[in-house]
Amino acid sequence: MNNMLIAGANGFLARHLSGYFAEKGWNVVGLARHDDGLHSQCRYVHWDGKSLGDWATELDQCDVLINMVGRSINCRHTEENKKQILNSRVDSTKVLGEAVGACETPPKLWINGSAAGIYEDTYETAHNESGEHGDGFIADVVKAWEDEFFSAKIPASVRRVALRTTMVLADAPGNPYRYLHTLAKFGLGGKVGNGKQMVSWVHIDDVPRVVEFVIDHDALSGPVNMAAPDAVSNAEMMRRFRKEAGVPFGLPAPAWAARIGAYVIGTAPELILSSNWVVPEKLLANGFDFSKPEMEPWAW
Repeated sequence: MNNMLIAGANGFLARHLSGYFAEKGWNVVGLARHDDGLHSQCRYVHWDGKSLGDWATELDQCDVLINMVGRSINCRHTEENKKQILNSRVDSTKVLGEAVGACETPPKLWINGSAAGIYEDTYETAHNESGEHGDGFIADVVKAWEDEFFSAKIPASVRRVALRTTMVLADAPGNPYRYLHTLAKFGLGGKVGNGKQMVSWVHIDDVPRVVEFVIDHDALSGPVNMAAPDAVSNAEMMRRFRKEAGVPFGLPAPAWAARIGAYVIGTAPELILSSNWVVPEKLLANGFDFSKPEMEPWAW
């Protein structure tokens, strides 16, 4: 039986990974501050996300380590929230690096969370994994996160992959899918701003499949973009959600209204107005086949 250790195991993506790999016969162990929200087939091990402890002994029986720790960026970016967003990612990565470095039998593979927010805004050409890094809070967080990961002093035998995740769509409470569907349903699903900002995304069904593909393909290392190949403009995305809702018209939202709306719902306006366009070049070059390659919410 293969052994997997997931840090931040009670997060949304981590729960899906736990269930997917447990059903395939993996022994899944989850590091978390509490056991609320863990998948039923994930064995809970307590940690605080920043300090070495007894949990580190789990790494000696671990084939694959996955770190999914990180406070959600879907919030108002106050100074306190910014601090938590950064520290939760860097602290957990740092202590995992210390634990892996001290292992007698380290994991064969360490997959660390990352984000496509590291890239600069683009409207003309999609970023592959070597794309230009951007400026601003989110890009700076991801750069610090990856710097901690790739500078960790661990054995050369441990393959490292930074999974640069885009917006994950799932028909689940609190997910952007539900939010976009609701806007379209009530006639508010028009373009936001000029509607030209690009939106990269991935369907939840493909997240564990990408992780499995990374595990099975030793040639994959370094940063890997996790995004469906069908990036769309904001205007096109809203058109598709209107199609799903059966509502032909949606009121547009100018940029100033989007900023006010973002504040009201408790999120950051750059998550709506930035143009995030990436291509999963490494995955496609190695033969990965997306089960949901196109944004077709009416068919999901």
